Amino acid sequence: MKVEASSLAALPGIRHAFFTRRGGVSTGLYDSLNGGLGSKDDPANVLENRARMARELGADPGNVVACWQVHSATCVALETPWTRETAPQADAVATAVPGLVATITVADCGPVLFADPVARVVAAAHSGWKGAFGGVIEATVARMESLGARRADIRAAIGPLIRQPSYEVGEDFIGRFLAEDRGFARFFAPADRPHHALFDLPGFIAHRLRDAGIDSVEDLGLDTYADPARFFSFRRSTHRNEPDYGRMVAAIVLE
Repeated sequence: MKVEASSLAALPGIRHAFFTRRGGVSTGLYDSLNGGLGSKDDPANVLENRARMARELGADPGNVVACWQVHSATCVALETPWTRETAPQADAVATAVPGLVATITVADCGPVLFADPVARVVAAAHSGWKGAFGGVIEATVARMESLGARRADIRAAIGPLIRQPSYEVGEDFIGRFLAEDRGFARFFAPADRPHHALFDLPGFIAHRLRDAGIDSVEDLGLDTYADPARFFSFRRSTHRNEPDYGRMVAAIVLE
């Protein structure tokens, strides 16, 4: 049902999970632990799946909340639960309130979980290339600081996401990064097709984390695209001409 980061699992009083696609009740394209409230799956199945995730974390299902993700560089503070209808548009959630579960959903983009075990502040960030390029990592760290965290004490973990061998991009994508910093060329490897390259999303996220002053960064090294038995993948579903895709949940909570 889940994979964990050893660096976060070792922290007392903090629970987390990078949930896989296994262990739920959804069927078909969404088999089986689809946590995507925005998918076309049966809403009752999604709610049951999310309730199972809550139980795995020892939390109340009503306290498992997520923002309305828009590939932004915005992190919001979670102080009281909100609903799908009232969720803020953002791509990261930070909280210092025990029992409230900070979550994001992904299906290739980078799930990043953060924890300051000293100040007891946690966060979850949805970091696709747009978010990572635009500053969602930096925004999350700043929001955690506003809740009392210290950068020196924050630990971060990068969960399952699309990895470089699976992530081919075109000239416009490459040009956007190189126009920002020619040094970003190190995150691209040659692809088989001319004028294309393979992008290292987890490497770029780790770079952003360290640039933001986070020294403890763990990368689980798991590729969503290459492991259909365990993970949903937007790009894999697109390549298969499937009409929709499931979403996985990354979550962290203070006991």
